[in-house]
Amino acid sequence: MNELELVKKELGKPYKDLQFLLEALKEVLIENGEETIANQIPWINEETDTQFNPDKFTTKQIQLYSIVFQLINMVEVNGAVQNRRAHENKDLSSVSGLWADNLKKLNSKKIKAEEIADRMCKVRVEPVLTAHPTEAKRHTVLEHHRELYLLLVQRENSMYSKKEQENVRENMKRALYRLWKTGEIYKEKPDVSSELRNIIYYLTNVFPEVLPIIDRRMRQAWENEGMDPELINSFSSYPKINFGNWVGGDRDGHPLVTSEVTEQTLQRLRLNALVVIRRKLLELVKNLSFAQDYEEAEYSVRNRITEMVSELGEKGEEAFSRNKGEVYRQFVNLMLKKLPLDIAREHATAIHESPGCYRKSKELQNDLKVLQEALLKYGAKSIAYSDLNDALRLVDMVGFHLAHIDIRQNSQFHEKALAQLLDASSLNGDKYLKGNETERLKFINRELMSNRPFTHINMALGENAKAVLDCYRVIEKHVDSYDISGLGSFIVSMTRSLSDLLTVYLLAREVGLTINTPEGLVCKIPVVPLLETIDDLENGPEILRDFLAHPVTQRSLEWIRKEKGEQSLVQQVMVGYSDSNKDGGIMASQWHLFKAQSKLHEVGEEFGVNIRFFHGKGGSISRGAGPTHYFINALPHSTVNGDIRLTEQGETIEQKYANKINASYNLELLVSSAVSKTIDNQLTKKKAHPFADTLENLARESKNHYSQLIHKEGFLDFFREATPIDAIESSKIGSRPSRRTGSKTLDDLRAIPWVFSWSQSRYNMTSWYGIGSTLENFSKNNPEEFKAFKKAINHDPFIRYVLTNVDTSIAATDEGIMKEYADLVTDEGIRKKFLKLFLNEYHKTNKMLHLLLEKDIQKRRKQHYYSNLLRASIMTHLHKKQVSLLRKWRMEKQQGESDKAEKTLISLLMTINAIAGAMRNTG
Repeated sequence: MNELELVKKELGKPYKDLQFLLEALKEVLIENGEETIANQIPWINEETDTQFNPDKFTTKQIQLYSIVFQLINMVEVNGAVQNRRAHENKDLSSVSGLWADNLKKLNSKKIKAEEIADRMCKVRVEPVLTAHPTEAKRHTVLEHHRELYLLLVQRENSMYSKKEQENVRENMKRALYRLWKTGEIYKEKPDVSSELRNIIYYLTNVFPEVLPIIDRRMRQAWENEGMDPELINSFSSYPKINFGNWVGGDRDGHPLVTSEVTEQTLQRLRLNALVVIRRKLLELVKNLSFAQDYEEAEYSVRNRITEMVSELGEKGEEAFSRNKGEVYRQFVNLMLKKLPLDIAREHATAIHESPGCYRKSKELQNDLKVLQEALLKYGAKSIAYSDLNDALRLVDMVGFHLAHIDIRQNSQFHEKALAQLLDASSLNGDKYLKGNETERLKFINRELMSNRPFTHINMALGENAKAVLDCYRVIEKHVDSYDISGLGSFIVSMTRSLSDLLTVYLLAREVGLTINTPEGLVCKIPVVPLLETIDDLENGPEILRDFLAHPVTQRSLEWIRKEKGEQSLVQQVMVGYSDSNKDGGIMASQWHLFKAQSKLHEVGEEFGVNIRFFHGKGGSISRGAGPTHYFINALPHSTVNGDIRLTEQGETIEQKYANKINASYNLELLVSSAVSKTIDNQLTKKKAHPFADTLENLARESKNHYSQLIHKEGFLDFFREATPIDAIESSKIGSRPSRRTGSKTLDDLRAIPWVFSWSQSRYNMTSWYGIGSTLENFSKNNPEEFKAFKKAINHDPFIRYVLTNVDTSIAATDEGIMKEYADLVTDEGIRKKFLKLFLNEYHKTNKMLHLLLEKDIQKRRKQHYYSNLLRASIMTHLHKKQVSLLRKWRMEKQQGESDKAEKTLISLLMTINAIAGAMRNTG
């Protein structure tokens, strides 16, 4: 049995599906005069070019390979879905991290169902969707992928006749044709509006359909454990799910996110929330066809109908006149009329705040509750607890805002903005900038004693001040028109001091986002520190302590608590996985994040404030990615206290949520794991990590190894030549620049292209460098402790999570391809020096992971291993082509042949796109 036959056998159904798609693609190409390229489709053709020549590898072949990898990803997702179904058919609790598994574990700990229900309903989970420059695929291509995946699922239908199956195949061929004919790379950078459109697709077409699926699965798992279903009848029994959004709000180093963009974003989110709710209410109208006259209905229904007709006037009378003898439909007709929408040809076209319309989603929820109670009394219990619960849950999820929008900006930007305000009001901004922290705090605290702004609206301001205030005025206008429910926070990236946070209060004061209370100044929008580097994580607890002790913060947290109707004070803290990794390597990053979260939680406890952690994770292991349930279980005790936010960035959104079944799986993993971890934390005592000292030493030593590498003379030259970083910086992938200020330094380079470029050249060093030497020294210097550490891997979630993630990265690293890219480095001394360092560390890491994890990845993660093996068989061609194109492109630029360089760049970007698809991440 040769290698390909072995891969086919081990992959099973996914490979059969892939073969089916590849044969369909071959037919499409032949039918359209592309026989030459059709005969180069891998694995289904006999012809193989053993003597690969990158100069003969055409752009059509690059595109072909890119599509092939997309098809592999698709069939593997579908295969995983089928595999989970098969396991669940045998045992509902057999799939790790889902409701059945987690409820079984809680039940096995003798926790009463009443206690689980009481704690579960207080859990809140919020994925935050972002459009960092990581999604290499065009949105148009993503739409074709969704179409093709749905057809692949249709093919699973065993009830289809032979003719119907033939129709599915023909539809697949048409979808493949569209995919082949669609350009895969961005010729122009996408604007923020198009990125928002993609986010809104998920928020309106995926998550509203997924929510009832995971709710039903929770109920099935609950009953499977023999727990009383009456305990979870109410929609409020379920954990709360909301979504956040950064597109149109995140302006850190993103000059295209203007105040106008933010204003349009808020309006589009509100409109689409109302559209989603209207869709659900129309479903209710269709389903509530019960014959009951108005006069026979419950008093609460009759009374509310009378009120709504009165509130709406003629529109109300018209709505009530429909569906005579079906009072519940009449009730929902009136609710539809109360939505603040313009309707043309049965489609919502714009927001229209008319007299009698709903102003807040709570008003709509209250009407749904009246209807639900009436249906229960009518005897329609199953409808009341299904259709009405679904509607109530949907409104609870999307509100009238769809997703909470965060406003993120860099602390230095705020600092300059404040200095410019001081200059405008003749208060010497330069003196403020030159002042130390003590002097700044003295000034800020004095200013926060009053609600008087520095300037008036018509004053000329500096660029930073104008940008901040224009944005804040949009937020103030929104709060004034509606409330704070659709808004997230003011997030301060690179928070280094208390003054970085208090500065936001002064900027908010300038536009009326603060109010004077008898006790003093209050800020209406929460201010959130973002701790990113290792130093920031170490200093974070002290900064937070000073911030929570500040009277403006204390008053603001209390005001926001009352405004939102929450039971306790909540302070959000965002922790960044990207820059801490770029700063000190994987082990140092993970351990400092773990320590910081524990200490930040303790600070919150000192002040009686719940710390809501916001995890700024990316799509790669270097930037915090990993299996969701393992990630949550690996977090420090008490830090998952029923309230968690985390980012879903770039390509991870498409990978996790592109189709309904996979989306429900990934969202269920997140919600059920958060519930399980929360309840477990609340019922067990917090203990220090048993290997805290060991991990501290490992983090320190691995950071030293990593830092020595990136600060070694010649490293930046090696990085810039041995990776396609320059091509990535020239790409049109995302709307945001790859550098914060444009400076050509490592500090200024964003973590995303930093990781992306190393993954393209198959070094993946950001997720393993320094680990091998550190573990080797540990095993030699402390053999007994090393043995204990090795045993802990099986039962310590944090240690296992970190090491298995490193192992995954090492498995994706390729020594032969590393050497190919190293050959691009023109200085022989630099090339040999750094390649030797990388290879030595790579071999050490491989050896030490094998020693600790014992089984090879081939045995531990068979599907992953054979999938990588299949991909590797053709990826070498792509990498060699990319190396050849990089050499050619750089030479053309150097010789001033700009037209040639531009053409070469297009082919080069196609290889980047193809390799990103094959690697399943971009950074």
